[in-house]
Amino acid sequence: MSRLNDRLTQLQAQGRKGLIVYLTAGYPAMDTTLEAVLAAEAAGADIVEIGIPFSDPIADGPVIQKAATVALKAGATTAKALELIRKIRRHSTIPLAVMTYVNTILSYGPAEFVRNFKAAGLDGVIVPDLPPEEAGLLQGSCDEAGVDLIKFVAPTSTPDRIKTICQRAGGFIYCISSTGVTGVRAVDYRSIAAAIRTVRDNTGVPVAIGFGIGGPEAACEAAKYADAVIVGSAVIERLGSGGVEGVRELVQSIRRGLDKECG
Repeated sequence: MSRLNDRLTQLQAQGRKGLIVYLTAGYPAMDTTLEAVLAAEAAGADIVEIGIPFSDPIADGPVIQKAATVALKAGATTAKALELIRKIRRHSTIPLAVMTYVNTILSYGPAEFVRNFKAAGLDGVIVPDLPPEEAGLLQGSCDEAGVDLIKFVAPTSTPDRIKTICQRAGGFIYCISSTGVTGVRAVDYRSIAAAIRTVRDNTGVPVAIGFGIGGPEAACEAAKYADAVIVGSAVIERLGSGGVEGVRELVQSIRRGLDKECG
């Protein structure tokens, strides 16, 4: 059992919901990202997702796109994101995943990417523009290294496609709450309910919902359908406006909401 899966399974046994927090590596600086990761963990995050800045982040909305642009202008690179993972591991054992795009991995070298990030302390890889049909690009390297290749399910996913996705699922299934890009917005989480039922019929891997979650109320609504929630754009917005302390306050509020209303 991977560190990602283990953490979410422990929470399930406790009757609690998982909180996954996203941060962009190097926004507004690498040292700040490190501080924000540790603050998020102390405030109640169960898993941290580190985004590697990319020039054309097709799955990301304007908030995370802006963060990536700032990070790249400040000199963020894949190599520096790797070093960030190493630094986090000097202070924390929190489960870590990186979110990146296929071109970044191809440029680095798929096998070397997985091997080096695993050695640094990574637990999972999330690649939103890698379709299931092309998962072989990374699956073998991930399996060999013991890294989870996180799979995606959307409201538009067919039952047959979900069954295929579940066959090699590990860590958690990333359920996109709605079509479109990341960003805080009102979402009817019932739209993903049927897809999640199909996931649960085909795998015991935990389910996490992402896209649109901005605070405790939305997190609790999403958590009615899943084992964990993923909060990204709201965290980045708070980091930009309130610094690391702002991240701490937001994560604390969502953690309290999940434990009070959804526990």
